[in-house]
Amino acid sequence: MTTNAQEFARAREAMPGGVNSPVRAFGSVHETPRFFVAAAGAYVTDVEGREYVDLVGSWGPAILGHAHPAVVEAVQDAAAHGLGFGASTPGETELAELIAARVSRDGEAKPVERVRLVSTGTEATMTAIRLARGATGRDLIVKFAGHYHGHSDGLLAEAGSGVATLAMPGSAGVPAPIAAQTLVIPYNDLDAVREVFAARGDDIAAVIVEAAPANMGIVPPAQGFNAALADIAHEHGALLILDEVLTGFRVGPAGWYGIDPVPFSPDLITFGKVVGGGLPLAAIGGPAALMELLAPLGPVYQAGTLSGNPLAVAAGRATLDHLDAAAYARIDGAAATIAEAAASALSEAGVTHVVQRSGNLFSIQFAAEPPTDYETVKAQEAFRYPPFFRAMLAQGVSLPPSVFEAWFVSAAHDDGAVARIVEALPAAARAAAEAEPD
Repeated sequence: MTTNAQEFARAREAMPGGVNSPVRAFGSVHETPRFFVAAAGAYVTDVEGREYVDLVGSWGPAILGHAHPAVVEAVQDAAAHGLGFGASTPGETELAELIAARVSRDGEAKPVERVRLVSTGTEATMTAIRLARGATGRDLIVKFAGHYHGHSDGLLAEAGSGVATLAMPGSAGVPAPIAAQTLVIPYNDLDAVREVFAARGDDIAAVIVEAAPANMGIVPPAQGFNAALADIAHEHGALLILDEVLTGFRVGPAGWYGIDPVPFSPDLITFGKVVGGGLPLAAIGGPAALMELLAPLGPVYQAGTLSGNPLAVAAGRATLDHLDAAAYARIDGAAATIAEAAASALSEAGVTHVVQRSGNLFSIQFAAEPPTDYETVKAQEAFRYPPFFRAMLAQGVSLPPSVFEAWFVSAAHDDGAVARIVEALPAAARAAAEAEPD
């Protein structure tokens, strides 16, 4: 039988850092990465045969639980008819219709009239920005420090998630003139938004924002922040791109758009993770007049050999079909129980912390006050997370291997799975309490 350490050593001989996505290397938690070979429901199993309760959920897509029978059946049926055709399929249209129908508010506001399917969240946000530039004839993009919108060149400045975990301000290989097209400002700061538009408003094509940020830990938008963003952008002839790659169809049937306390009007919305049901699929949606600027109807070019792949489309449709009110109730309930238990355990151990939530997404930050932006997130006592993580892993609970990530609960996290997590928390909290700065 192979071990995780042996697999990691072998992987490092074949792939940079032994991984195909940096956070998988477990570098920030000082642990050997786990190599998984099976998953079912709320559980994953590594190469050593050890089972863990999973709170990563493939970084969001496994919202129904791993290997949900209906999703697996849909993919198997699609595969039996061919893995891809390089041509259109009815399933693509059905998924696009399903996305558009779900994204509504109060049964009236429906910001998505047309959908373009792509393969990754990075591709979705990249396309949305190109579309915004094509629609406005402007070049500049405004983004917020700590928000992660994929790894395209112009969006890696002051990004969160993996870049934050690696303590990188951006990325080598991004030409300075490209980086200069992105204006980075503090999150939850409307004065900064107004200032940047006052100075460069005629040059700004769009503001891109995570609907409810989850790539620097959970940092909820201030009351009315998204609505104010839309108003300011529209006053200056710019667009608002709402990045729902993580929140879309996870925090509710219509994503964050459907539950934000203050209604607002985004121009483009990007989706990923849940919308592909665990296979590579993402999407951009918006009004017909804007979306039809995309080729073949308009001058903004975008294409993809595997866009709308029939297996990914089948997984996405099956996932959305089974995300009903009962599923969301189970997810919300389990998330609330785990979040409250984590807070209680840390308080009992005397660890300074906050647990921030956006719907059923939550994360722990080791700070006295709730962080509101990237600077306050980075100021937390992040050194407490690695021992907390390792203690949970030792007890059979797989957490996100970074303090800058959200925890993902699924509809398969039943009472037994939740109990195992809750039972593991006190020892992990004590490990966090005993931690010392590196």
